[in-house]
Amino acid sequence: MSDQANNTSSSDLYVHVIDDNEPNRELFQDLLDTVELPWRSFDSAIAFLDDMDVAAIGCLILDVRMPKMSGLQLMERLFEDGIDVPIILATAHGDVPMAIQAMKQGAFDFHEKPINNQALLESVQRGLELRNNQLQDVGRTKEVKAAFDNLTPRERDVYGLVADGAMNKQIAYELDISQRTVEVHRAKVMEKMGARNLADLIKMHISLQSEES
Repeated sequence: MSDQANNTSSSDLYVHVIDDNEPNRELFQDLLDTVELPWRSFDSAIAFLDDMDVAAIGCLILDVRMPKMSGLQLMERLFEDGIDVPIILATAHGDVPMAIQAMKQGAFDFHEKPINNQALLESVQRGLELRNNQLQDVGRTKEVKAAFDNLTPRERDVYGLVADGAMNKQIAYELDISQRTVEVHRAKVMEKMGARNLADLIKMHISLQSEES
């Protein structure tokens, strides 16, 4: 079963509350409402998975101990599926060692019950900021890839050598073309890639290599 805040549009990033205890869920929901953060609420990990919209996930507030599938099992499932979103764990005192291990495995933060409301809200805000940055990086990588795909074969040759630190004279020798031709290709590469300078171009090259690996 899931609940959804209805004061937001579908394009928002939501804080997803996953806890089998209804009073706990209501506490989290009321807390998020005080700062007008959109939320979706689920009474189990299974319910969350059944209704999951990855594009809408801002961060998770996740109870560690739940029946059928625990919070840690859900976290492992998400990471195995390549869904890297900020996960904030809500733990009982006895679960702290487990939560620390979860942090080592990729959880964003954890809070002991009874929850300190202000500390939790600060974690949520940091988690949402991280998620926004992740999505912006993904969007930027797609833009870089599209720009790279628009280069001609020769421009890609020049681009690769420039990114490797080769000077125009070296590139001309390597490709058996004139330095003037190298300069023309280099200028077109900078223009098409939208690079402000050489350092910017190299960062793009690194991001493309990371995407391929």
